[in-house]
Amino acid sequence: MPLDVTLFTDPACPFAFSAEPVRVRLRWHYGDGLRWTVRMIVLTREAGEAAKLAEGAPTLQRRHGMPIDPRPYARPASSEPACRAVVAVREHRPALAEALLRRLRVRVMAGGLLDDPGLIAGAASDVGLDPDELERWSSTSAVAEALEADAAAARDPLPAARALEHKLGGPPGARRYTAPSYVIGGSVIPGFNPVEAYETVIANLAPELPRRPRPESVGELLEWSGIPLATAEVAAVLGAGRDDARRALEAAGASEHPAGADAYWSA
Repeated sequence: MPLDVTLFTDPACPFAFSAEPVRVRLRWHYGDGLRWTVRMIVLTREAGEAAKLAEGAPTLQRRHGMPIDPRPYARPASSEPACRAVVAVREHRPALAEALLRRLRVRVMAGGLLDDPGLIAGAASDVGLDPDELERWSSTSAVAEALEADAAAARDPLPAARALEHKLGGPPGARRYTAPSYVIGGSVIPGFNPVEAYETVIANLAPELPRRPRPESVGELLEWSGIPLATAEVAAVLGAGRDDARRALEAAGASEHPAGADAYWSA
């Protein structure tokens, strides 16, 4: 039986994007043994959050190496339209929900604005969705209710998460999960954490779950992923430094797609 994993996140959050190498590594090692559900926090509903995000994330980019443009955004932007789009696809075309989330992240971390209809339409087209159909889905009451359920769940952390107050966000008296926060089985792991934290929980909950070893080559990893991976994501799965991962990618003839302060790679 697969182990259920719920991820609370937001496409606007550079911390969540910087944690994607951990998630790619978990997907590589455990594959179909993990059954993912992604729920939206809608961070920018809180006063000042959009302005804070608009400042950019130069420190996170330097520290974690994901392809984030470190320059400030043109203006504060709401993440709610993009969160609603992810929920709409989750409700209508669930197999594409994570792909849309990825494309929204790639575009916003390159300096786009998540409340720009053109950005959302472009991300939809990237994954083979009709932007007009996505807009119709997003305007339904059912999707609105599902988004509200996500936001409410994010603002009702489990007791174990509340015991880790420093890992939560939001104003006093209305604490919420930060992005990313995981619930694996019945165990909650709030906030930004190393991969070992998640693997320890997985091992305790499902010791029988097969764990695939590291890939034998970057080519094997890129073929498996089906999407371009950031240098930092490749490094995480290989268990290597980013410079070593880049050298391996270049030696393998992988195609480089510069973005932000680094790049994505495809086979």
